[in-house]
Amino acid sequence: MMVVIVMAGKREIAFALLDVLITYTDEDHILTAKRLLDLLEQKHDIKIERRTLYANMDVIEEYGYSISRPDDNGKGYFLEEHQFDKGEFLLLCNAIHASHFISEKQSNILIQKLLKTQSKYNADEFVDRVYLPNEQKTPNVELMYNISLISDAIKEGKVIQFVYTRYNSDKQLVPRREKLYKTEPRHIVYSDGKPYMISTSIFYKDIVVYRIDRMMQAVMLDEAVSPFDSSADAYEFVKNKLFMYHDEDELVTFKCDEAVIDQMIDIFGTDVTLFPMGDGYYRITLFTSKTGARYLAESFIEHLEIMAPESLRQEMAGILQKATEKYK
Repeated sequence: MMVVIVMAGKREIAFALLDVLITYTDEDHILTAKRLLDLLEQKHDIKIERRTLYANMDVIEEYGYSISRPDDNGKGYFLEEHQFDKGEFLLLCNAIHASHFISEKQSNILIQKLLKTQSKYNADEFVDRVYLPNEQKTPNVELMYNISLISDAIKEGKVIQFVYTRYNSDKQLVPRREKLYKTEPRHIVYSDGKPYMISTSIFYKDIVVYRIDRMMQAVMLDEAVSPFDSSADAYEFVKNKLFMYHDEDELVTFKCDEAVIDQMIDIFGTDVTLFPMGDGYYRITLFTSKTGARYLAESFIEHLEIMAPESLRQEMAGILQKATEKYK
């Protein structure tokens, strides 16, 4: 019988055992009781007998974790479910790495936290993969703080103040103006791969949208926001604001080439209505911002035509004429 030489409390043993199970076991990596005891001693300086090992497995299972045992698999012990399965874990890590609005430093911190939810074998598989450096990562490291502060301000109904930035020709984020921005936060949304704060202005009656990853030195003021219909669907607002341009909505009709239907559904969603016009063309009609509609037509100039309203169509014609002059 193994002598118990434990200087740790009961809770510490359970936490240490859970850490070993998370790090060193999965359905492809099954450990014997002896190997678990060895790892507890090697990694956590905890030496226990088998009876204590089994008792702490029971404790871990009481807290919702499922451990497969020799009676189940005929081999040994492993944690049946990690916090994220392999596909979820890799998807989240890849999404964080690819997100331009998350700084490289914050990306590394988040990925390291996710790595701790996995067995070392899944973690090694992610680390061993080859990723090109994401050169489009923002240098602004205040994103997570901004999201937390905005969330608190929305919950408490408080005004916030911040420096709003833009890139200059030296590729540095600099203030857009000397005066601080002051606004009433209402919602946080993600659109077009970027995080936005939808807010109302304390100076005039209108919706104002800000990129959260361009905000710096944000603080919550001891100033209450004005009454607002919080039941409004923020994503309904976003859906009508192409590329988050938030000027007045107009009923806009596009003539769309079949070649870009896939991109149009990516932009407008699967509930967009496509009216066949023949010869591989479709009509799309929706309420959206004028500037966003014009920007969309410019982006898909070979495949998209503004049919209505006539004023926007003529405005687009003027833009194309000026562009043609540039390329003569």
